[in-house]
Amino acid sequence: MKADIHPRYDQTNITCACGAVYQTRSTRRDLRIGICASCHPFFTGEQKFVDTAGRIEKFAKRYSSSPTERRKKI
Repeated sequence: MKADIHPRYDQTNITCACGAVYQTRSTRRDLRIGICASCHPFFTGEQKFVDTAGRIEKFAKRYSSSPTERRKKI
């Protein structure tokens, strides 16, 4: 086996957007993640519905009418 071909495997801090910090080992230094086990809805039991720009209302308005009425709108 060749010597000195493997990357360094150092202590690393993984920081979540919620503020949780995990210490582990990795070839990368100081990782930042957007969601972790302490803030993910699956693990916390909380469900958050984010309705950006009224997507639900747009969908309901678009598909609540009959197909002939939709053709008239176009």
